[in-house]
Amino acid sequence: MAAQRTATTCLRLLRSSARVLFSSSKPAVHKPTKWTNLLYTGVASLTVGAGLCAVPFRQVENLSHDSLIKRAASVVTDSSSTFLSQTTLALIDGITEYSKAVHTLIALQRRYLDSIGNLTPAEEDTIWQVIIGQRAEVNDRQDECRRFESTWVSAVKLCEMAAEVAYSSGAEQASITAKTNIQVAQAQVEEAQKLSNDADKKMAEAKVMEVERMAQYAASLQGSNDEEEVPEAYLRED
Repeated sequence: MAAQRTATTCLRLLRSSARVLFSSSKPAVHKPTKWTNLLYTGVASLTVGAGLCAVPFRQVENLSHDSLIKRAASVVTDSSSTFLSQTTLALIDGITEYSKAVHTLIALQRRYLDSIGNLTPAEEDTIWQVIIGQRAEVNDRQDECRRFESTWVSAVKLCEMAAEVAYSSGAEQASITAKTNIQVAQAQVEEAQKLSNDADKKMAEAKVMEVERMAQYAASLQGSNDEEEVPEAYLRED
């Protein structure tokens, strides 16, 4: 809609300019036929472009449609590659921050497990508040990664489509460059995902360790209570 409005506005300006030129000049001297041809050429270019003035009017007479299509395909591949590069960087940074958050949470949980039984209620409450806050940080980072990954997948698909269009338009070099950029981006993301996979694996191991340590601690508390109750049972029998 915006492109159509822009084209309509430009068309009106051109028509207004034409009326001014035709009304303020003598037909025998200024040859309105030449102005009319120039005006129609500009209007045709503007209408086809739907308001996109990337190609100057004077180039329309010198370049063929095939040449213009190739140039446009190259612009599309460059833009899609830029979009892919930016989303790749965002996804890699997101994965890195997520992995850091997971490792920090694992360290906090291990510290708590090592200190369990030796903490005052106030110290234990403080540690748990930090752990809960870090778990929220991990969830936020994970949601961010999923959002960046969704955008990155769309960028890859867009770049693949641009490469196909460029190839079918005859812009082979632009197509090759776009495909190369896709391969590089995919390799970088796969390498970064190894970090998050390793972090998830260690997180699962930490959860198993936490369950085992808490079970052992509960059993030790139960054993201490039993030992304290045995002498009392003997005393009652006596």
